[in-house]
Amino acid sequence: MKKTRCVIVSGGEFSPAEGIRANDFVIACDRGYTYCERLGLRPDLLISDFDSYSGPVAEDVPTDRFASEKDDTDTMLAVRYAIENGFREILLCCALGGRLDHLIANLQSLVFAQKHGLHAKLTDRDTEMLTLRNGTISLPRKDGWSLSVFAADGPCRGVSIRGAKYPLEDAEILPSFPIGVSNQWAADAAEIEVKDGILLIVLSRYPEESDS
Repeated sequence: MKKTRCVIVSGGEFSPAEGIRANDFVIACDRGYTYCERLGLRPDLLISDFDSYSGPVAEDVPTDRFASEKDDTDTMLAVRYAIENGFREILLCCALGGRLDHLIANLQSLVFAQKHGLHAKLTDRDTEMLTLRNGTISLPRKDGWSLSVFAADGPCRGVSIRGAKYPLEDAEILPSFPIGVSNQWAADAAEIEVKDGILLIVLSRYPEESDS
C-alpha cells in the first residue's frame, strides 16, 4: 500500500502523538529522532543538521545530513520532501514550545504545505492546528476546547463560521487583526468556510480549573 501521509516529528517540546498509523511515512527532524524513540516510532528518514542532536543513529535509518547554515529549518526540509515525493497529507508533531522563532517557522511551514496542495495538520497534547484553503470543513464539537480562526496568508475572503457561539458570515479577515480568536461550539459541529485564502484553525484545550 502506498503511503499517503507523512508524519514529521519536529524538535520542539515533546508531546505524545495520537493517531499515528502503521502506513505513515515518518520523518524525524534533528532532536525529533530522540522523540521518535520515546514515541516508539522507527523513522523512515532522518533529516538533520545535527545542531540539536549529536547521538548515534541506527544504521537502518536513512539520513539526509545538511549544513547548519542553510535557508530552511530541518522541519521545512521535511515539508519540502513530503511535497516533492507526492504525499497528500502532513501531520506535524512535537512542533510547539521551545524557541519562539522556530514555532513561528513551523506554523509557516504548515501554511506552505497547504499552498502546495497538501492537507496539513499540527497536533500536540493540548492543541490541534489545521489549514483550510478555498473550501469548507466541519469540526465535531470538542467540549473543553476553544475554536479559533486566523487569516494565515493574506486577506481571507468569504469567511463563514456556523454552529459556533460567535457566528460569522461571508466576512473578510486579515492577518493583522485576531477577530476569530477564542470561539466556542454552539452545536454538535462547527462549519468553517473560506472562499479565497488560507485559514489557520486552532483548537486549544482549556486549562483545568483548580479546586483551590
